[in-house]
Amino acid sequence: MTDQRGPASQTLSRGIRILEVLADAREPLTIDEIARRLDVHRSVAYRLLRTLEDHGLVARDDAGRVAIGARMAALAAGVAHDLQAEALPELTAIANELGETSFLSVLDHDECVTLASVEPRHAVASVAQRPGTRHPVTRGAPGKAILSLLPSTAWPQEATATLREEVRDAAHRGWFESHDEVIPSLRAVAVPLDLRGRGPAALAVVYLASRHEPDAIAARLAHSAGVIRAALGA
Repeated sequence: MTDQRGPASQTLSRGIRILEVLADAREPLTIDEIARRLDVHRSVAYRLLRTLEDHGLVARDDAGRVAIGARMAALAAGVAHDLQAEALPELTAIANELGETSFLSVLDHDECVTLASVEPRHAVASVAQRPGTRHPVTRGAPGKAILSLLPSTAWPQEATATLREEVRDAAHRGWFESHDEVIPSLRAVAVPLDLRGRGPAALAVVYLASRHEPDAIAARLAHSAGVIRAALGA
């Protein structure tokens, strides 16, 4: 069948790539740094940034460094609004009860993306897990939990036989864990969140060290997953 789609917009693609670069950077970047990461001339990056800035999607500080703008938060809040609304109270309860950062992840093509997260209120130190954080779905506890909800034919091509066996074995017990897979020294525990009529998701916590055993963390996550499913009629 002939592809009826028109040519992709290079300008739009570059603008989206700037937003992705800024989200991944986790700190403001100079125009030169952005241009270098996009492999474009500084003048091209500047024109793109001016347009994004006009729409409130990026903002510049007094030194001229660029960061994600406030408008992006409003746009992100509209993504799966009802799911976020039901998940946030549960994420808050998990974070404060366990003293660990909790988060909700969803599938975006072949990547696991954090949709919402909550850090514990009274923890001496906690791990930041910002919304928009992404990594290959083949790595990390939430990624594996999401893979367990997909038919094997829908898995990324790079999924190894070892990974498939690991996910299959962990799916039998109902929860997944990882260590040093996404960020060095960090551990994560996750449970799948299967919602009727929606893409696969996962509830997870991330931590450096915990006073709770992984299976106890998983049980708490599973409880909240059940609450969210019931609230959404799934």
